[in-house]
Amino acid sequence: YGKRTILFVDEIHRFNKSQQDYLLPFVEDGTVILIGATTENPYFEVNGALLSRSVIFELKPLEKEDIKTLIRRAVYDQERGMGAYGAVIEEDALEFLADMADGDARAALNAVELGVLTTGPGPDGKIHLTLEVASECIQKRVVRYDKAGDNHYDTISAFIKSMRGSDPDAAVYYLAKMLYAGEDIKFIARRIMICAAEDVGNADPMALTVAVSAAQAAERIGMPESQIILSQAVTYVACAPKSNSACNAIFAANEAVRKYRTTVPVHLQDSHYKGAAKLGHGIGYKYAHDYPDHYVKQQYLPDEIKGARFYEPGVLGYENNIREYLEKLREQ
Repeated sequence: YGKRTILFVDEIHRFNKSQQDYLLPFVEDGTVILIGATTENPYFEVNGALLSRSVIFELKPLEKEDIKTLIRRAVYDQERGMGAYGAVIEEDALEFLADMADGDARAALNAVELGVLTTGPGPDGKIHLTLEVASECIQKRVVRYDKAGDNHYDTISAFIKSMRGSDPDAAVYYLAKMLYAGEDIKFIARRIMICAAEDVGNADPMALTVAVSAAQAAERIGMPESQIILSQAVTYVACAPKSNSACNAIFAANEAVRKYRTTVPVHLQDSHYKGAAKLGHGIGYKYAHDYPDHYVKQQYLPDEIKGARFYEPGVLGYENNIREYLEKLREQ
C-alpha cells in the first residue's frame, strides 16, 4: 500500500526475551512503527535494546473530575453514550462512582452501563441512577495494585518509608491497601521485621521482638484476624525511636572485610584442643568475668584494623544507654 506499518502490541511484557529481540531489526530499519502497551514497568519487563529505540510514555490515572465528565457523557450522550435510555444520575451517585473508580475509567463506565441496563424506569419514565444503585454496581473499590508490578514496589516503598519516618497513620494506610489488594501477609511481615532492625535498631530493641512475634502470629492465624496483629507491629515500629547505627555498623564492617586482609589475634584464637598452647593460641586472653564490672580492657580487633570503630550508638531511646555504657568502658 506504500504506507509504513504500525504494529501495536498490547501487554508487550508477555513477549519473552527472544520474541522481543525478533522485533528489533524491523524497528531499526523502519519496517514497522512499534507501539507497545504494558501495565508493568517497562524498565523491568522490556528489553533494553527496544527501550533505547523507544519513547516511553507513562499513562497517569485519571483525575476525579475527568471521571465525572466521562460518567456524565456515558449517561447523557445520545451518540457516544447511553443517552437513548433516558437515564439520569444523581449528584451523590456521580460523586461516589468517580471516587470509587480510583482513576480507572473502565470501572466507572462498567458501573454506569450495569446500572442503566439493570434499573427499571421510575414514575417519570426515566432511569434514576441513585447512590444505592451505584453502590450495588461497584461493590469494591478498584485499587491500583499489581503484586508483580510497579504498584507493588511503589506501595511497599511508601510503607517502609512511612514506618521509618515515624508516621503511623501513613504506615497503617499502606498496610491496609496491601491487605485489601491481597498481598501475602508473610511478605508484609518480613518488611516490618527488616524495618525494625534497620531503622529502629537498638533505640528500641523490643521493636524487632514485636515484629518477629507478629510475623509468627500472623502466619499461624491468617486473615482476617492477622490484620490486627500486623497493625500492632506496624504502629509500634512507626512510633519507636529511630536509629540506623546497627545497620551502618555492618556496612562499615563489610567494607573493612573487603579492604583489609586480617588475622585473628593470637590470644583470641581457639585453645580448646591438644597442642594449642604450643602454638601460643589463647595465651594471654583475659576472661572478662574475672574482673570488676565483668570488663577488662584488651584488644579484640585484628592488628590490621586495631582501633577501628564500626558501631556508633545514637542518642535516642535505649541506645542512649548503650552509648553511655560504652563511653564509660572506654574511659577505663
